[in-house]
This record gives sequence, C-alpha cells and structure tokens, in this order.
Amino acid sequence: MATGDPERRRRLLEDPVGKSLMGLAVPMMIGIAAVLLFNIVDTFWVGRLGPIELAAMGFTFPVAMVVTNLTIGLSIGATAMIARAIGEGREAKVRQLTTDALILALLVVITVSVTGLFTIDPLFRALGADDQTLPYIRQYMTPWYAGVGMLVIPMLGNGAIRATGDTKTPSIVMVVAGLVNAVIDPIFIFGWGPVPAMGLSGAAYATVGSWLVSMGGMLYLLHFREHMLTLERPRVSRVLESWRAMLHVGLPAAGTNLLTPLAAGAVTRIVASHGPHAVAAYGVGTRIEGLSMIGVFALTAAITPFVGQNLGAGHGDRIKGALGFVAKASLLWGGGCAALLFVIAPMIARIFNDDAEVVEMTETYLRIVPISYAPYGLAILVASLFNAMDMPVKATVLAALRLVGLAIPLAWIGSELFELTGVFLGIVAANGIMGIVAGLYARREIWTLAAGLQRPAVEAAAK
Repeated sequence: MATGDPERRRRLLEDPVGKSLMGLAVPMMIGIAAVLLFNIVDTFWVGRLGPIELAAMGFTFPVAMVVTNLTIGLSIGATAMIARAIGEGREAKVRQLTTDALILALLVVITVSVTGLFTIDPLFRALGADDQTLPYIRQYMTPWYAGVGMLVIPMLGNGAIRATGDTKTPSIVMVVAGLVNAVIDPIFIFGWGPVPAMGLSGAAYATVGSWLVSMGGMLYLLHFREHMLTLERPRVSRVLESWRAMLHVGLPAAGTNLLTPLAAGAVTRIVASHGPHAVAAYGVGTRIEGLSMIGVFALTAAITPFVGQNLGAGHGDRIKGALGFVAKASLLWGGGCAALLFVIAPMIARIFNDDAEVVEMTETYLRIVPISYAPYGLAILVASLFNAMDMPVKATVLAALRLVGLAIPLAWIGSELFELTGVFLGIVAANGIMGIVAGLYARREIWTLAAGLQRPAVEAAAK
C-alpha cells in the first residue's frame, strides 16, 4: 500500500513524541553508520598508500559533498511532500510524487556529473590542489563522477520509504551497501588474485560498486513491496506540478546542504595554506566528525517523516514536542562525543596515518572541534524541522549565516592569529553562536505554526 502500514502511521501520529522519534532514529543510526563507514574505510585504506594520496582524498571531500548534498536536498523535498500526502491519506499522489522525484533527481545529477568530469583540474586547483596531488585527485574523481548517478535512486528511495514511517528497511539497504564497500575496498585498492591493484582509483570503484548494489535493492522495494512507483505514462502538467511542489522545499534544502561542502571547500583552502599534512589531518577529522554525529544525523532523518505526517494531520503540539526532544538529544549526544574524542584522540589519529605531523594535527582537531558538536547538532536539527514544516528558506538563511557569515571568516581570522589551531577554534565559535540562534528562532516559529494549526480545530469544534 503506497500510504504505508497503518500501524506505522499510528506510531507517528499517536505515540509519545520521544518514543516516535527514537523509533525512527535508531534504525537510521545503523544505516547512516554504514554510509559513513564508506568514508572511514576509504580513509583507512588510502592512508596506507601514503600522506599524498590521503591529502588528495581530503581535497575530494568537499566536491563529493556538493554532489551528495544536492541529491539529499532533493530527497528532503520529496520526503516532506510524500510524508504529508501519506498523512492526508492520498495514495495515488504518493505514487506520483515518488516516481516524479526519481526522474527529477536523476536528470539533475547526470547534469552535474557530466559537468564535473570536464572541470576536475580547474576546480581542484581552485581548492588549492597542486601538481603533486592533482594526478591522484583525477584517479579518484573520474570513476566517482562516472558512477554517481547510481547514488541517486537509493537516496531518493530511502527518503520515500522513510516517509511511510519505515526506517528499518532503508537501514538494511544501507548496511548491505556498506558491507559491500568494506569487502571490495582493499581488494580494488591493493589488488587480490585476478583483480589488479588500482590504488586511489580502486577506492572510487569500490564505492560505485556499493551504489550499484543499493540501487538494485531499492528499486525492487519501491516497486514490488511498497507499491510506491507508477508505470503509467505521466502527464507533463502533472510531472511539472510534482516537481514544483518538491522543489519548493528541495531547492532551498539543496542550497542549504550545498552551503556545507562549499564552506568546507573554503575552509580546506584555508587549511591548505598550512601544507598538505594539514589537509590530510583535516580530511581525517571531518570523516571522524561525520561518524561522531551519527545520532544527530539519524534524528534529522526521523524528523522529516514525523513532522510531515503530523503537519498533514494538523497535530501542532507534537511538532512543538519534537523541538524540545531534539534540543535535549543534541546536548547529550554532542557533549558525550566531545568528552570521548578528547580522551581517545591520539589513538584515533594513529589509526589512519603514521606520519607524526599528520597525527599531531589530527589529534588537535579531535580535541578542539568536538566541543561545538552540541550546538552544531541543534543547528542541523532545526534546519530539518524548518524543511519539514514547509519553511525551507528559513533553514537556508540559518545555514548561510553559520557557514558564510561565521565559519569561513572566523576560520580565516583564527588562521591568521593562531595558524591551524586557530582554524579549528574559528569553527567552534561559529557552531556555538549558530546553535543558540537557531534554537531560539525555531522555538518562535514552531509555536506560531502550532497556534495556526490549532485554530481551525477549535473553530470546527465550536460549530
């Protein structure tokens, strides 16, 4: 049934808010861990190739984030619209939105992929890559760009199934893809039996292979189990209307997500002024950060279907409760991660590289930046709330303020004053300021929205 299991809907619309969100978030935590392990596994094995290869991968991170986050933005728009249609009980619309979302995202990412293949050299030189690292960057990004279209369908399908209230199935698909990547990564990088050693390009081929597996699984689930796809010949007017509705949320959400890698690229350039070892350390640090923030990322994945369905059903008080829950969760998770990483930073730094300078810089990152994980997490969660509430521009404004207005200038000022350590301190300051601002702003907007949802219900009861 395209509107999902009635029991799933009941859990999202009636169970206690914290229980509902955790029921969605915990399975997603496992799946997101598998996805993040793509980067961790790649970084581990590439680190065995040497510091230059590791630095080259560090340069690719912001660009890979741009393409990935563009797709995530489109997925956010699709998930929000699909969840709302489910909350309204409109089964045919659910199928139409899901099918149209896949078509749109595929067209967009193919365009980006082709453009990327022809702009590798100028783009990465602009990010600070030199003649030493650029050949290795080409090795990685050429197969990555060629295969990135296979990333789109799993990501959009993931969001569509999550919109029904099922986060376990998408997580299973993500775990399987992660296991495939973990197994074939060292084989493709170093060679084994008939498989030749491909070096850095092998890491990219392994990632593309895992995408292929997840794409096949997700298409099967969407069509044969969830019945969320339609094979009817679409009317152009209907497709354009679906795209308009999704892009209303998806474009600002994509803009919000794109700001993160663009800012990461700017910060990478600042870091590059301190040498390739600094870039290698920054690359390791950001990947560890991604794994450390898994609890927050899982909650962001849970918020969209929860808020979308409750918004469609007119349950404003439950949306208010969601803000309070995620604020407490972010504080507890971020604080715990900061304390843990401060203690184990030396051990983690040595896992990925044995170069003394890279290890020292990585350790510095892991002891400074995590201090701001709690407010950083709240800022991310507030953005997801705004997107789910059909307020995507507000999410984009907050992200622009944090990244462009705070993170980049403060990282540059910190670099000038305290070198690489100052860059990390600038990031901490930006995250701290933005977390406070986002929390206060979200409280005002959500209370206003909830009052608007309650008013029609009160008027109807009075008649």
